[in-house]
Amino acid sequence: MPYWASIRASEVNMRVGPSATYPVAWVYRRTGLPVKVVRRNQGWRLVEDPEGTRGWIAARLLSPDRAALVIGRGLAAIREGPDAATGLRWRAEPGVVGLLGDCASGWCELDIGGRRGWVRRDRLWGPGEP
Repeated sequence: MPYWASIRASEVNMRVGPSATYPVAWVYRRTGLPVKVVRRNQGWRLVEDPEGTRGWIAARLLSPDRAALVIGRGLAAIREGPDAATGLRWRAEPGVVGLLGDCASGWCELDIGGRRGWVRRDRLWGPGEP
């Protein structure tokens, strides 16, 4: 603990406690959104989202696939390799989610809808600590 996961379903309820009897605090409608799992309780996981909100989600609604969310101000450069000197492939807006690949030397590989490139680690939420 902690470990990283992503939202598996197109609609997921975050609850105030680890059971379906607890009230819904938030509803996520974004498949692939990264979350940090900070605690386990039977079939439930206490997660933290990119905004810092914490609550309980049924474990079956989380995927082990690692994802990352583009954060910060302005467009994030997606490069050919893990270096600012490599060619620019495209730019991604804050809020874009992609599958996380390898991270090295302050850069992470990101797959956004089948397009791959490298983005500075500090422009992502989801890769964890360097």
